[in-house]
Formats: sequence, structure tokens, C-alpha cells
Amino acid sequence: MIELTPHILLTAALSGVVIGTFLTVFGGGGSVLAAPLLLYFVGVTDPHLAIGTSAAGVAATAMINLFGHWWNGRIKWPCALVFGAAGLVGSIIGSTIAKLIDGHSLLVAFSIAMAAIGLSMFRKPASEGDPNVHITWQFTAKLLPVGLLVGFAAGFFGIGGGFLIVPGLMLATGMPITAAAASSLVSVAIFGTATAGNYALAGWVDFRLTGLLVVGGFIGGLIGNRLIGLLANRLSLGRKLFAALIIVVAVYIALRALHII
Repeated sequence: MIELTPHILLTAALSGVVIGTFLTVFGGGGSVLAAPLLLYFVGVTDPHLAIGTSAAGVAATAMINLFGHWWNGRIKWPCALVFGAAGLVGSIIGSTIAKLIDGHSLLVAFSIAMAAIGLSMFRKPASEGDPNVHITWQFTAKLLPVGLLVGFAAGFFGIGGGFLIVPGLMLATGMPITAAAASSLVSVAIFGTATAGNYALAGWVDFRLTGLLVVGGFIGGLIGNRLIGLLANRLSLGRKLFAALIIVVAVYIALRALHII
């Protein structure tokens, strides 16, 4: 456990604000900044502790944001739960393997995942789909393997996985991106909870820092909602700039992990 100095309290809360703002404005990819911020801004020295703590923060934030989508009827619950159940198994397997890997090697793998996330954000989001989609045996057969693979990636890298969950749901069921984005929070909460629980068993979750991330994330969400209106005509450019930022951070993490800088 690290000492909660005024510097730690301030930087952890500010990290939450940054994460919450980016998540609200740009959606998928925002939570991937949690572990790097804990490592290089807050000052957490153990990569496993940073990943485990960030997973707990991502799960809690997803649960909070879930209720608004639930209230407005945007979540396709049957599809989301089938995907989440398969991914739960994958996230447990992924996080268990990650715990066995050296911290620096894990950071190199994490940087590769970050770069992939950044590159994926340059892709133009799809808007087509069937808003009235319902679960079928055919959809279930597609949701289970995709959910398992996405859950494994989320557990291994300690990320929310929204950038994979949303296209995974769309690919398996044909639902539109709005429904997929809302439904993805169910899986993000499940995967994050499973990953954080697995790390917590090894003592690699600091719930005090998690609380600070969540509080900051709530404030960031309020800021993000205001920015969406102000940047309505520039969201595409902003998304590309944010994607570039993620790639730059990924390169920095890799260089630090490889002791090049």
C-alpha cells in the first residue's frame, strides 16, 4: 500500500477526471489511460498494482454509467448478458495468466494493446444496424466465442475492453452502435470486476486509489457532457487527436518498460 500523501490524493483524483472526461466524450479507449496515469502521474511503482487498481476503477465507473442507459432502455440485456457471461470466463483466465507475467513484460504487451486501441479509433464508427434485435440461438452461437476472446483480452490487459466489446456485439448480433455502446457497459462492469477480484486475491488492488479514480471520473463525466455540446462539430477531429495521444502514450510505456528511456 502506498502512503496517501496530498500529492497522491490530488493526482489520483485528477487522473479520474481525465479518464471520465475522455470516456464521456469519446467512448471506447478512454479507460486504457487509467493504468498509465497511475504509473507515471500518480507514482504507483508496481505494474500489477496499477493494472489491478485501474480494473476496479473501470468496473465501478461502468456500473455507475450503466444505470442511465438502463433507465433509458438502451441496453439489449439478453445479448449483453450472454456476451458478458462468456467474457467472465475469459477475463478470469486472462487476468490469471497476466499475474504470472513479469511486470515489465506485461507493460510491453499493454503498450501493444494501447497502440491497437489508438489505431482502431481512427476507424469511422458504423451507424447501421437493427435497433429491434432480439437474442436467438444463432446470435448466441456467435456471442459466446467472441465474448470469451474479448473477455480474455480485457482480463489480460486490465482494460475495460469497450473498443472490442462494441464491435463484437455489432458483429455477432447486428445491433446498431448506440445499443452496442450502451450494452457494452454490462460486459465492462463484469470483466473489470472479475479482473480486479483476481488481482485483489494477490493484494494488487488499492481500493483507496480506486475510490479517488471513481470520484474524479464522476466529475470528469460532468465535464465531458458539457464538452460534447461545445465540440459537437469537431468530435471526429477530437477523436483522432485522442487516438494519437493513446499511441504516443503506448510508445512511451514501451520505451520505459524496455529501459530505453
